[in-house]
Amino acid sequence: MLLHIIARGKIGRSPEGELVERYAKRMTWPVRLTEWPDTGAGKVAEPLTPHRTVLLDERGKAMSSEDFANLLGKWRDDGVRETRFFLGAADGHSDAERASADLLLAFGPATWPHMMARAMLMEQLYRATTILAGHPYHRA
Repeated sequence: MLLHIIARGKIGRSPEGELVERYAKRMTWPVRLTEWPDTGAGKVAEPLTPHRTVLLDERGKAMSSEDFANLLGKWRDDGVRETRFFLGAADGHSDAERASADLLLAFGPATWPHMMARAMLMEQLYRATTILAGHPYHRA
């Protein structure tokens, strides 16, 4: 299953960008990173069917790493070909975007800088794939 992160803003050369690259290189699942401008419309190629949409949103569900891994594993096993993870701009996502998402995901009740949230998402995706593979990275 393709894990596709779509984020507003350019991460560039930064400590957060280095973390994103580090985890992307470790991934055994296919991963794609797409950056959109901070404002304006973004465009993603037509989805592979079936696909899932996950919005990172402060109103979303906080999940344990194991629960997140199990959800990704279920989607993969159900034949989902792509999961898209959207990180919005400073104003977040619209009500319509939230309503159409398969999952609203939050990294707890705190508000995180967008670049940090992108690095945290990549680490959680890496962690989830290692949990599913039985790799010892996750020590729970």
